[in-house]
Amino acid sequence: MIPPESITKILQKALSSGGAFADIFIERSSSTTIHCEDDKIEKVIGGTDQGAGIRIIYNLKTIYGYTNDLREPSLLELAGALSSAVKEENPREQTLSLTRRWPSLSFPILEPPTNVGTAAKVKVVERANKAARQIDPRIRQVKVSYRDRLREVTMANSEDLLCEDQRTEILFLVQVVAADGQIIQTGYEPIGGFQGLEIFSEEPPEAVAQRAARRALTMLEAHPAPAGRMTVILSSQAGGTMIHEAIGHGLEADLAQEGLSVYSRRLGERIASPLITVIDDATLPKKRGSFAIDDEGIEAERTVLVEEGILKSYLYDRLSAMKDSTRSTGNGRRESYQHKPIPRMTNTFICPGESDPEAIIRATDKGLLVKKMGGGQVNTVNGDFVFEVSEGYLIEGGAIGPAVRGATLIGNGPRILQEIDMVGSDLGFGIGTCGKDGQGVPVSDAQPTLRIPEIVVGGQGSRP
Repeated sequence: MIPPESITKILQKALSSGGAFADIFIERSSSTTIHCEDDKIEKVIGGTDQGAGIRIIYNLKTIYGYTNDLREPSLLELAGALSSAVKEENPREQTLSLTRRWPSLSFPILEPPTNVGTAAKVKVVERANKAARQIDPRIRQVKVSYRDRLREVTMANSEDLLCEDQRTEILFLVQVVAADGQIIQTGYEPIGGFQGLEIFSEEPPEAVAQRAARRALTMLEAHPAPAGRMTVILSSQAGGTMIHEAIGHGLEADLAQEGLSVYSRRLGERIASPLITVIDDATLPKKRGSFAIDDEGIEAERTVLVEEGILKSYLYDRLSAMKDSTRSTGNGRRESYQHKPIPRMTNTFICPGESDPEAIIRATDKGLLVKKMGGGQVNTVNGDFVFEVSEGYLIEGGAIGPAVRGATLIGNGPRILQEIDMVGSDLGFGIGTCGKDGQGVPVSDAQPTLRIPEIVVGGQGSRP
């Protein structure tokens, strides 16, 4: 998008007053968004955006600015304005020789959304809406959202790196409201990933809609969840909300360095059960958190965070790695050129264990089976959390019993990870958009079936 010789001038200008490092992130994106509500297409939005962000690292702090004007004079002006914030005596003259590097990893897109007209995408949304509404007359409301985005990015820095990447994202979700008298319940089901419209060959829109509708209907017929301390089994179908919130954010290096994580200064210590190994892996095909290179031009990789209960690594971007005198793990991510990169998760998961998932249920006399997690909150400083359960069932005599609604899980992440006593051989992924510091990035998370011997369950019913 910008000639290499111009990029060289811009980086030299950014470092003209000094600084340890400078980079530029150039982006052009196009997207289509479709919303269906009240049985009709409410919005069809298409758009493009482009711009560049320039960063200087000086005294281990970030100086950042961006513009949507990609002409060389404008970018030189921005670089000059940023460099004026650097107060370094006798700055050395920068001699750059940008070397273009190609990502070693690629994700083939079989059906690029840019090759398909808007009318065909609208039909996908309409198919899901129709399928959800046909299941039961108690379905009162259906919302369907579709979004695709193509991002073309170029990154260059004062360490002579110049690289380019293309990223295709799909997000599709269905939310259903079911009502019976005064009782109202919702069901929510998303799919998405680093792939094209081939995702609907693997998971048809009708199937996604039916899962959301049946979850709402199941919870409509459920009894109020019991309250108290009990054994909880988290199904692999629950998605990885627990791992994402209860430990994932706490392992992002910036929070750990600032003392805002319960896992600060604990490398090499046991922080979880020996049954627990936690991985962050941006190289997984088709996953929502995947990429070939991060937003600082670092190759994607598989990072072992916790190995058999021992804390092995944090998630680093370039700046946090400089602070710890280590290397980036390829976790520097940003929402767009308007944001600076920060350490973020990608595809984060607990590795499968050796226990048969059905055997875990049979080994549990009484408790709660969580089939789907909802939203939640976590305090990264002490690890305390509260999570909603959007689909849950009682366990009675080692078998799955009746559905219950309104349950919440209340506990402490580090304590729960230490107490997990059974880990299933399965693995189930969930997706989301992770928010941090005012910017969101696509992620996925996963876990096998897990048994927590005792945790506080909030509810309105009596204990089982």
